[in-house]
Amino acid sequence: MDKLKLGIEEMQKQNYEEAVRLFTEAIEENPDDPLGYINFGNLLAHMNEYDRAERFFNRAIEKDPEAATAYFGLGNVYYDQEKYTKAQEHFLQAVQKGLDEADAHFMLGMTFIHQEYTKLALPYLLRAAELSPEDVDIQFQYGLCLAQNGQIDEAERVMNHVLQLEEEHSDAHYNLGVIGLHKEDAQTALHHFEQALEINPEHMLAAHAKGQVEAALNE
Repeated sequence: MDKLKLGIEEMQKQNYEEAVRLFTEAIEENPDDPLGYINFGNLLAHMNEYDRAERFFNRAIEKDPEAATAYFGLGNVYYDQEKYTKAQEHFLQAVQKGLDEADAHFMLGMTFIHQEYTKLALPYLLRAAELSPEDVDIQFQYGLCLAQNGQIDEAERVMNHVLQLEEEHSDAHYNLGVIGLHKEDAQTALHHFEQALEINPEHMLAAHAKGQVEAALNE
């Protein structure tokens, strides 16, 4: 097994010093291979050493300007530091250079969400949802974005799918409650707010909404 694969295994086991040693040796033995720099960059980003990680990803891009995963790594570095515009630019480059993976589309969509460009986020979250139909976080964020864009019926379908994947998803219940209110179905809304609170008694939004619905029903 090559040193990059061994380094990734050590990184997954949280043996970071050993991963550093293996990645360093891999780079010394193959200084023109961008994968060594990308893997080292991923490790540094994981350790929150963002400035060093950025340098390694940029080194990988110098070696291979088409290295899509290096752009994705840089996107993560900027995203973690809440530099969403720069993150967006690099995730977009990763996708344009062929990284057609759920995580790339999802992260690109989330950069738009953080900048409150929900319409721009939607196609990327849709693609992520298509590529990863069993990923709860991706499906939930896609459903939320649909609702924010006024696609209520589709949002309802996706939120119900989230509950099929994870029955105890309080936020999916809360959002189904909001959709119930939007459809003027107070009983369905109340049911979902109650379910959200049963799962998470600290769910303040659900508690507030439940109180409002009960007050309206008692009038």
